[in-house]
Amino acid sequence: IRNADQLSLAEIERQIADFGKRAQEGKLGMEELTGGTYTISNGGTFGSMMSTPIINPPQSAILGMHATKERAVVENGQVVVRPMMYLAQSYDHRIIDGREAVLSLVAIKEAIEDPARLLLDL
Repeated sequence: IRNADQLSLAEIERQIADFGKRAQEGKLGMEELTGGTYTISNGGTFGSMMSTPIINPPQSAILGMHATKERAVVENGQVVVRPMMYLAQSYDHRIIDGREAVLSLVAIKEAIEDPARLLLDL
C-alpha cells in the first residue's frame, strides 16, 4: 500500500481487498510488487503461532502477526485465561535503531490491545 500513512483505515482495507483479488487473478503489475519499505505478514490467518519473518530486500523491516489463542497468564498472582498473539519484527539495523524498532512494536501492541483508540483516532 503506497502512502499508507496518509490513508484512513477504511482506505487501506479497500486497497488490501483490491490487491488480494487482483493477486488471485494474476492481474498485479510489477510496479505494484516492488518498491516497498515495510511488510506486514499475517500468518495467523493460517494458524501460524510463531515465526521469524525474513526481510524482503531492499525493505527496512517486516512484522509477522500470528494467531490469537487463549493462553494462561499470571495477573496479580492469579492464573487467568487471556487472548494472546505473538508479534515478531525483523529489521535492518543499518536503517532502523533498535530502540525505535521496539517502540514501534510496543505501539502496535497497544493498538491491538485497544483498537477503539485506533479506530476513533484517539
